[in-house]
Amino acid sequence: MPNLINLEQVSKSFGVKPLLDAVSLGVHEGERIGVVGLNGGGKTTLLEVLTGLEEPDSGRVSVVGGLRMAVVTQRGVLPPGSTIADIVLHPLGGEENEWARDSRIRNILTGIGIDGLGIDALVDNLSGGERRRVALAAALVQDLDLVVLDEPTNHLDVEGVQWLAQHLLTRRSALVVVTHDRWFLDTVATRTWEVVGGKVESYEGGYADWIFARAERDRQADASEARRRNLARKELAWLRRGPPARTSKPRYRIEAAETLIADVPPPRDSISLASFSRRRLGKVVIELEDVRLESPDHRELVKDLTWRLAPGERVGLVGVNGSGKTTLLRALAGDAELATGRRIEGQTVKIGWLRQELDDLPLGMRVLEAVQDVAERMMLGDKEISAGQLAERLGFAPSRQRTPVADLSGGERRRLQLTRILMSEPNVLLLDEPTNDLDIDTLQQLEDVLDSWPGTLVVISHDRYLIERVCDTTWALFGDGKLTNLPGGIDEYLRRRAIDQAPAATPTSTSSAPTNAAAHRAARKELSKLERTVAKLDERELALHAELADAATAPERLSTLGAELKKVRAEKEAAEERWLELAAEHE
Repeated sequence: MPNLINLEQVSKSFGVKPLLDAVSLGVHEGERIGVVGLNGGGKTTLLEVLTGLEEPDSGRVSVVGGLRMAVVTQRGVLPPGSTIADIVLHPLGGEENEWARDSRIRNILTGIGIDGLGIDALVDNLSGGERRRVALAAALVQDLDLVVLDEPTNHLDVEGVQWLAQHLLTRRSALVVVTHDRWFLDTVATRTWEVVGGKVESYEGGYADWIFARAERDRQADASEARRRNLARKELAWLRRGPPARTSKPRYRIEAAETLIADVPPPRDSISLASFSRRRLGKVVIELEDVRLESPDHRELVKDLTWRLAPGERVGLVGVNGSGKTTLLRALAGDAELATGRRIEGQTVKIGWLRQELDDLPLGMRVLEAVQDVAERMMLGDKEISAGQLAERLGFAPSRQRTPVADLSGGERRRLQLTRILMSEPNVLLLDEPTNDLDIDTLQQLEDVLDSWPGTLVVISHDRYLIERVCDTTWALFGDGKLTNLPGGIDEYLRRRAIDQAPAATPTSTSSAPTNAAAHRAARKELSKLERTVAKLDERELALHAELADAATAPERLSTLGAELKKVRAEKEAAEERWLELAAEHE
């Protein structure tokens, strides 16, 4: 395959820090490359040098003649006074109405989530996330040889991320994308570039392939790299234990992977964590009874909701935009006004709430001071660690801990916000989009911290890997005013959304329509019943874990509870399998 762009011995520095040091690489026709690395490590600089937005300090960048390329960076600025049509449609030429009728263009606008804004909307009036989506749509509507994207999933929900991945897979154009979304990386990338220490390491395949290669590399590394090696092996173990779809690229050596992770325990000891959490929290955590939530414009978001969070419960919360996810999290935190109903909080509950805003940081302090301002030391599981140690685990090297908070980047401020919250030793964590602006290494560190964190956890995130990795159950808001349990997790959520959005089929005859409608109603009824059954079995399983912990010194009681737990798990598995069968039949 011919090369579209070549870098030969390219170097680029900012100040005294070399971000690229004699880098040579190329982008081939039709290749899809994911770019990963630490925040501030040179990923965006690599993209900008590659695309000509920045000149290298030395070396040469060669571009094939007539290359059609679009670049969407995080620092892109849309022309003031422009409309969405000016940005997305006018560059295509022809009449605006002609392009507006094009099904391909409409599909892109809908998939990106800007169709509801109106093509005559002024970009000056759009939010930052909406502007990023407009710029992304403007690139995707063109017929190009190369598309270069910097963190395109940051302002997309779970459905938007899936749509973008599928769209990029169907394009003929090559792709270079910086992303921290591991599912997205694994789905679209045929090659992964890791920017580290001024160099660019190249790996075949996506996230799973990269993790395996890095785990093998780290196995042979110095003893000083032991922590990073263990994290990579732990992540690989989770990938290999998960559903086959999570490691969809069978190229890497599965036998070697199994040997590498043979002695890696499961990420979490759920029984001991549930027992510890019960001792810290008691029976009552946070309960919402007969609650109705409304938006600021009095639109009903949730109605007749009764939700009782259990000690040690780990919940992933997903939903369509505007369905009320953040409002529900605020209600759990006690910060949202309830239209009706009541909120009950246990006496020992201590909430740690990570909001999307970054307005709660002490800008006049340095990083370590800002962490120590919360506490000098904390218990993480059964280990005591210092403020500096926790900050280091979440990506602040000792030298960086002396940096003024005001000088931190957006991603670093997010990490500091997380560090301060964890340092306060909450027993209930409410996390609203915790992965925004975090690189993959920091995400792994965060997940490792949460693995040994004993408490109740509720996470809103568009990062499928994070939800699957740290949560035990998934719940969704579909915009119908209800909170729905999803035994099949994110995959089930996307299937149900596809069913809800599919246009009604035109009946072939008057006799078949009632039959199909009746079958569909019966299936939906059984699906709802199965969801309630799984939810009850989930509650019973959690209760049994707690009872097992309390009965540690009673062998006969342990045997009885163990048998019941086995039965509950079997019933739950059967119900989930039946749900998945029905959902597949009625997609």
